[in-house]
Amino acid sequence: MKVLIADDHDVVRRGLKQILEEEFHAIKFGEARNAEEAIALASKQTWDVVILDINMPGKSGFEAMKEIRAARPKLPILILSVQPEDQYAIPVLKAGASGYLTKDSASAELVNAFKKVASGGKYVSPSIAEKLASSLTDARDKAPHELLSVREFQVMRLLSSGKTPSQIASELKLSVQAVSTYRSRILQKLKITNNADLVRYAMQNGLVH
Repeated sequence: MKVLIADDHDVVRRGLKQILEEEFHAIKFGEARNAEEAIALASKQTWDVVILDINMPGKSGFEAMKEIRAARPKLPILILSVQPEDQYAIPVLKAGASGYLTKDSASAELVNAFKKVASGGKYVSPSIAEKLASSLTDARDKAPHELLSVREFQVMRLLSSGKTPSQIASELKLSVQAVSTYRSRILQKLKITNNADLVRYAMQNGLVH
């Protein structure tokens, strides 16, 4: 079995390899430090599973997932992220991921998730399975923030937590202009006009603490 691990932290890649090697003895790994490397390796070689981080320098893991999915529609992609499961899992799964796992998950959960996606299934935690079922409603019944893309949602949370466009650009490895473009889309989708309204909306919906 060949597994591609895409994460910009060496210690994370090393830890994932150690956990999986203990469970699967005939396993081989490829490694990518950013989305561009992940896309290139996924396109040029044959893999059984891709484990992909959402937040990496340059292109996001979410963007990498979309490109890999376009090139290899049947390739299982397990998303591993520090982002909160309750806010990110559903949009990522709906966009084509085979599973979503937070980086603080136990080793046993990682192994279970890996087995599930490697066999062609989908992995979600019980709590997310319940939310996913209840989210399968008409878009008119959804809260406005549920219609944001993953990247828009990231920018929205950072803006509503008080960070400036330049700080957000640095954290997400984007240009300030790109952050401003996302901000405009967010305000339009949420039908609000300024950052004060954005903070109020985020607090009312429990999206910031």
